[in-house]
Amino acid sequence: MAARLVLVGAGHAHAEVLRRFAQQPAPDVDLLLVSPIAQVPYSGMMPGWLGGRYSWEECCVDFAALAAAAGARWVQDEVVALNAAQRLLVLASGKTLRADFVALNIGSTVLTPRSIPGQPLILPTRPLTALRVHTEHLLSTLSSRQAQAPLRLVGVGAGAAGFEMLLGLQARLTAQGVTAQSTLTTRSGSFLPGLSVPARRLARCTLQQHRVRLQLGFDAARLGTGAVLDAKGNALAADVVLWATGGVAHAWPAQSGLAVDASGFVQVDATLRSISHPWLFAVGDCACFTPLAVPKSGVYSVRMGPVLADNLHAMLRGQPLSTYQPQPRFLVLLNTGDGHAIASRGALGWRGRWVMRWKDRIDRKFLGRYR
Repeated sequence: MAARLVLVGAGHAHAEVLRRFAQQPAPDVDLLLVSPIAQVPYSGMMPGWLGGRYSWEECCVDFAALAAAAGARWVQDEVVALNAAQRLLVLASGKTLRADFVALNIGSTVLTPRSIPGQPLILPTRPLTALRVHTEHLLSTLSSRQAQAPLRLVGVGAGAAGFEMLLGLQARLTAQGVTAQSTLTTRSGSFLPGLSVPARRLARCTLQQHRVRLQLGFDAARLGTGAVLDAKGNALAADVVLWATGGVAHAWPAQSGLAVDASGFVQVDATLRSISHPWLFAVGDCACFTPLAVPKSGVYSVRMGPVLADNLHAMLRGQPLSTYQPQPRFLVLLNTGDGHAIASRGALGWRGRWVMRWKDRIDRKFLGRYR
């Protein structure tokens, strides 16, 4: 009987795995991809989509086509539980899948307060498909906003995603004739801590140029009538809240008995294998790389892809596995929604239209690998 390898989730790393299997077919392997959707957006281009620079289709990887090219079966469903003892994946449909080997690339999720009538509309940044639905609903209801007071937009979370997406959404609103009064908040006392000092300075200047207020030390906790409230009860007036806080782990990996860290992320060794169940791999935001701390960033998930692909081939053939070596430094490119972008690498930082052209070329080249 052919060994069954199940790829759970349509993330950046699994796109590379499928591409490699298309190049190096494994006819003796029953390869499956489980994902509820086929057209999966690339996170690096989402701020550009929000800002109206790209269409949704331009930003997506067609995982159904990738799976077909790799000789894999696409299972349009979602894993909600794992019976690790029996190696059975439980799907949202109620069906189960047996697996000999499993790779997880399911990302993380975000916890948002429940929005009810009278409270601000929430735009969650995860999953990205939900962001699309809520954003398109918002834009469809704003046709008469021009004659009203400015739309009070609050971004919760001042990391790279929160920064880019708030500016992108503000640009989209402006293009639609809606005046936005924007505030970017974070519970910490720092702003974009992973960037170089010059890049952070450029980011602050960009917020000022676009009249976006930055509020540090605001720990958003819940929604009130027309406001976001912090843990102390302080309020920020809001009509729309872009929720871009740090990702949290999906619950089912920890419930399955896999070794996880204190936050619920699957612990993996240097080969990207689970430290408790060596037949299972995990990469990207859903994984905790135990040899050293790795930020939750798409940059790392993309770089994990080739190692994961090589190790899955090696595992199936009983060969030694390779180790993943996280890069010590990497380039950060932030779309500022106005045709410019900010670059940060090491101690350096730049901003300009040429940086946005650079980012656009990199993003399009990445997506081009999977088309």
